[in-house]
Amino acid sequence: MNKQVVSDGTLGKSLDILDSVVGFGRAVRFSEVLEISPYPKATLHRIMQSLTSQGMLAYDEERHVYVPGMRLVRTARHAWNQSSLAPLAAPFLDTLASDVGETVHLAQMENGRVVFIDKRTPENGFKTMAVAGRRAPAHCTGVGKAMLAFMDEKRRAQALENQLYEPFTPATHTTPGTLMTELDAIRASGVAYDREEHEQGIVSIAAPIFDGYRRVIGALSIVTSTMRMAPDALENFRPALLRTTAQIGTEAAVWPFPAAQ
Repeated sequence: MNKQVVSDGTLGKSLDILDSVVGFGRAVRFSEVLEISPYPKATLHRIMQSLTSQGMLAYDEERHVYVPGMRLVRTARHAWNQSSLAPLAAPFLDTLASDVGETVHLAQMENGRVVFIDKRTPENGFKTMAVAGRRAPAHCTGVGKAMLAFMDEKRRAQALENQLYEPFTPATHTTPGTLMTELDAIRASGVAYDREEHEQGIVSIAAPIFDGYRRVIGALSIVTSTMRMAPDALENFRPALLRTTAQIGTEAAVWPFPAAQ
């Protein structure tokens, strides 16, 4: 067991275990889940059996592996359609990626972590590693800083508590003080930049997406490589980026999307 988790009873433990199974991104054996689980073997087995009987997990008896169950898949699909910006934003991402000729990322935030929910890469655009569902730190990504800068103070304070300030590159913020200074600048300018802070050679310009109540519900970024473009040249994408975030925000105004957490 290699982590400590505070759970809300059986429900909390069940959700922790579902997260663990799904997090493998493939069929997984019980022993693999046990290896990373904070729960005793008997507890883990009992809950996984219960999740399987409820259709949230499925067990392949021939391969002796667990996979997400169809009930979980159906629930996730309905939740995705109701709470994710991706379906609504899709046509705007298509247009923006085509117009700028670079990869576009759409993200939301959960518990201070960026969650990529969609991307578009034009034929000759720079290929990035981000995929829907992948998580990333907020303190060193363009989309993360864009959302942090425009959150209300309470949510921003909660999100900042979850930043670990890992030094991914020499340009990464490693203290709250330097990050807060940049967040002030982002609020003044309206856009955020990733200047090789998460990955060496990768840069982006990002802007927040607001709902009808001016709550931050996501962020959009245009991403490229320093081999293709000087970081300062990203400023040329500002008009198209802000136009697109405004369009998505207008469409999202009548939908009950959750604010960035």
